[in-house]
Formats: sequence, structure tokens, C-alpha cells
Amino acid sequence: MTPAEALSQHQAVCDQLHALSLEENSFLQQHRHAPGAEFAARKRALIDRLDAVLDALRSVPKGALGESAHKQALESAQSRVLQILQLERENEQLLLRVSLSRSGVGLPTLSPATLNKIYRRS
Repeated sequence: MTPAEALSQHQAVCDQLHALSLEENSFLQQHRHAPGAEFAARKRALIDRLDAVLDALRSVPKGALGESAHKQALESAQSRVLQILQLERENEQLLLRVSLSRSGVGLPTLSPATLNKIYRRS
């Protein structure tokens, strides 16, 4: 695989992961529950493809990616990865909120006397 092909495939997989993260985000905001197993399988398949493409990129000699066109492609891929990470962080927060609201878990209410006992022990 040539460096240009590896970069192109990497960008394509990153774009697909970004689209999937956006889809997950929309789903979580609309339905207020985690997507099903089919969605998780799609995500796992894309992550496996990303791993394969990253292995191909790692096998490219260091000097082969020095051209300005390649640098632009790398910067574009890095930007997309940062967008994916931001979306994934937001999705994790949404999942946490949804799971906490459904399980009824909340902060315990303690009486002032109980809090006093706890602080005296420390």
C-alpha cells in the first residue's frame, strides 16, 4: 500500500467514525437510551478497520510522508480525530446521564448529625 493510499483510507475511516459518532449523539439526545447491539457491532467493525489502516500507516517509511500534500492530509486526519474524540466524550456523558436517570441513582441525603459523625472520624 502506498503512503497516499494509506492516508486516503485513514481519512475515509475517520470520516465514517465521525458520522457514526454524530449518529450516536443524535440517537442519545432523541431517544434517551443507548443504541442497540447492531450499532455497537458497526462501531467495532470501523474501529477494527481503523486499526488495520493505522498498521499500514506505521509501516510507511518516515520520509515518505514528507510532502506538503501528505502533510495536509495528515493535518486533516488529525482534525477529524479530535472531532471524533470530542463527540465520543459528549456521548459518554450523555450515556452516563441516561443510565443514572433510569437507575434512579442519586446522591444520598444525609442528616447533619450523620455528616458530623463522618467528619469527626476523619
